[in-house]
Amino acid sequence: MARDAKKLKPVKEFKPITRSDELPLDAERLRFMHETMVKARCLEERLIAMYKSGHGYFWIGGPGEEAFNVPLGMLIKKGQGPAFDFCHFHYRQSATLLAMGEEPLGAIRQMKNTSTDPYSGGRNFAGHFSKKAWNIVPVSSPIEVQYSMVIGTAMAQKRLGGDAISIVTGGDAGTAEGDFATCLVWSSRPNEELPVLIIVTNNTWGISTPYDQVQGVERISDRGVPFGMRTKTIDGNDPISAYLELKEAFEYVRTERKPYLVEARVSRLYGHSSASGANFSTVEADCLSLFEERLDKHGVRAKAEAKRLREKYAEAYAELARQAKEEPFPDGATIWDHVYAGEPGKDPLAD
Repeated sequence: MARDAKKLKPVKEFKPITRSDELPLDAERLRFMHETMVKARCLEERLIAMYKSGHGYFWIGGPGEEAFNVPLGMLIKKGQGPAFDFCHFHYRQSATLLAMGEEPLGAIRQMKNTSTDPYSGGRNFAGHFSKKAWNIVPVSSPIEVQYSMVIGTAMAQKRLGGDAISIVTGGDAGTAEGDFATCLVWSSRPNEELPVLIIVTNNTWGISTPYDQVQGVERISDRGVPFGMRTKTIDGNDPISAYLELKEAFEYVRTERKPYLVEARVSRLYGHSSASGANFSTVEADCLSLFEERLDKHGVRAKAEAKRLREKYAEAYAELARQAKEEPFPDGATIWDHVYAGEPGKDPLAD
């Protein structure tokens, strides 16, 4: 879908932390960052191809957000329990999971809804991740409920002490929901502040509604100002700037044990979801292509090598999709598995 003629107004004092001629991170970190962005893009494009060829029922994901989501995953303290970061994600977070070390096959299995899907056993949409071992709370289809849920884990971490924090992500349109306001209120109460990193990825669209028809502020980050919390709008299409800005935000929340609201300006390259066609947009900035140009210019990774990486992962994920195609769907007898009532494989109402 092409962008509406009305453009989002330029944000005052929105200055990326780096310029296009700067590479303040070491080459090894930059190459990891780039390769993970490539993995994430190829994975999402494979999931879209599966949907379009009838091997998936619905697609929603984050192509165009890799420059922000990969640095986010690189900075998370992963593990299980309140001594590690809790992750309250939404459904555009595949690049973050890959940066944390997750295998791509799980996302492909969930797209196919096989019984081998590690996140929901073939019961949920694509992008609805969960992983108890890494404190990744199950992604929910109702938008922005995670902004209310994050308060609970942050309270536990506040009482525990240490440096673990709770991280919550969502989109710009969802900030119109009451859950977002709840998060701002409960994370910032005087003398009861919570260690929450509140993230909004702003692609200036809510399905098909432009940002300026919904929001009365130029920056979503300004929504946190009345609550006395630290806020910032950053360039989510620049992975180096995003990494440095997020690193600062993480350190603040870890040490001060107070909330920090980050708004990241990102692109939406394949529309909202398969419901809007999942076709590539030619009017959006492509963070991966822009990053590859910088890496090539500075001799960190040549364009030819970047092209080979894309081809490598595109073929690898096509093979994984062929593998998932042969795996079984959930058996009907397991319909009551993974619910709060009843025993595995048993209808709790049968008696």
